[in-house]
Amino acid sequence: MSETSIWLWVGFNAFIVAMLALDLGVFHKKAHVVSFKEAASWSAVWITLAGIFGAVVLWQIGPTVGTEFFTGYLIEKSLSVDNIFVFVLIFATFQVPALYQHRVLFWGILGALAMRAAMIFAGGAMLERFHWLIYVFGAFLVRVDGLSHRGSDGPGHRRPRPCRSPLRPQDRRDDRGVHDRVLDD
Repeated sequence: MSETSIWLWVGFNAFIVAMLALDLGVFHKKAHVVSFKEAASWSAVWITLAGIFGAVVLWQIGPTVGTEFFTGYLIEKSLSVDNIFVFVLIFATFQVPALYQHRVLFWGILGALAMRAAMIFAGGAMLERFHWLIYVFGAFLVRVDGLSHRGSDGPGHRRPRPCRSPLRPQDRRDDRGVHDRVLDD
């Protein structure tokens, strides 16, 4: 890795940290309910920044790397849509008020990124030192896949102990008439 590419990575990561600090520390310092219009506006800002970054990559590094960036960005963007459903479920399960959802989401994603980076580096280091672990990890994935294909409606289906909850969900409507499913108090 050349010195130039190291400084590009440092600059890129510094920019990301600055944008995250700006997002939470300035624009969302006071907790408020994020409207659809505000969410769409912020999405447009982040997509525009990604487009500008991709254009700089395309111009400075070349069409191959630029195309790889845009391809990766579009794939990640499309895969992130399923996360919306996970966020909705988490917010409903833990009854996170709309007022604090942005902050909870921000810190949750930041924590997930930090844990993902730690696991990638730790897993890479372990695989580099103990190559045979790749078979253990592979067996684990095959086992989990096999368990995930069991019928969830069957009488023999049981959730793993950490996923069971003594709380029972109930259906209710809030004061706006919105139907949701929450846990009993």
